[in-house]
Amino acid sequence: MTRAVPAPTTSAAQRAEVTVAGIPGVAVVYERRGSGEPLLLLHGIGHHRQAWEPVIDRLAVERDVIWVDLPGFGESPAAPEGVPYVIDSYAEGLAAFCEQIGAPRPHVAGNSLGGLVALRMGQLGAARSVTALSPAGFWNRAERAWGFTVLALMRRGALVLPPALVARLSRSAFGRFLLTSTIYHRPGLRAPEAVVAETAALRNGPAFEQVLAAGKADGLWHGDIPDVPVTVGWGSRDRILLRRQALRLKRQIPGARLVRLPGCGHVPMNDDPAAVARVILSGSSVSS
Repeated sequence: MTRAVPAPTTSAAQRAEVTVAGIPGVAVVYERRGSGEPLLLLHGIGHHRQAWEPVIDRLAVERDVIWVDLPGFGESPAAPEGVPYVIDSYAEGLAAFCEQIGAPRPHVAGNSLGGLVALRMGQLGAARSVTALSPAGFWNRAERAWGFTVLALMRRGALVLPPALVARLSRSAFGRFLLTSTIYHRPGLRAPEAVVAETAALRNGPAFEQVLAAGKADGLWHGDIPDVPVTVGWGSRDRILLRRQALRLKRQIPGARLVRLPGCGHVPMNDDPAAVARVILSGSSVSS
């Protein structure tokens, strides 16, 4: 029988505030652990910083790891009025955040929405290296419609399921499959308390609809990242963003190194923590 792996103990959360587009008060809740060159970790839409917990211990051996809740998700509150939930706002705000906490121009790794933000930080010169895991933004219209429909249904499910039922389902491998198999290929590995927490994050994230709406714009990504090492990992079992989208990314960012993650879903950190940590550490081993 597959047994859920408990999440590792993490350091206490901290909070920083930055100015974005001239508007102060954009709050970022984060944790930090380890030593070495700084590494910033960015989660996807509707998720929270704890998505990275399966790989933190491995990464912190070699990197000063900083994992955040994006504004409007997890414990980070919604951005102040006037700050748009677009990729540039996230990228510029996170660059300012890293400067503020004494980790300028870190290595950046991101998943899904976080992968697209990481790539944009690289393009802006705000990252030493970029590792993008199933990054958003390289779909065609049919693929985008599919992915956004799945995400909207996940959000709807999180909104209507009573928390007591979520807690009960999370205690069995089959229940965790029902709750999280859209993002994990091996949902039974996720700890019950982690499933409860991430379902709550999906239910409570105030930025979800605005970020999803912003993602419907055509041409989210333009241009190359010629001066920053880029690694792109894609799960072979990704059910939200199909892995053929990596080929589209490669045409726009020809220097990117493509890595297949066998047996991994859309959020691969849970499915194969060792492989994901290796990809991130190897991708951040050469700075520009």
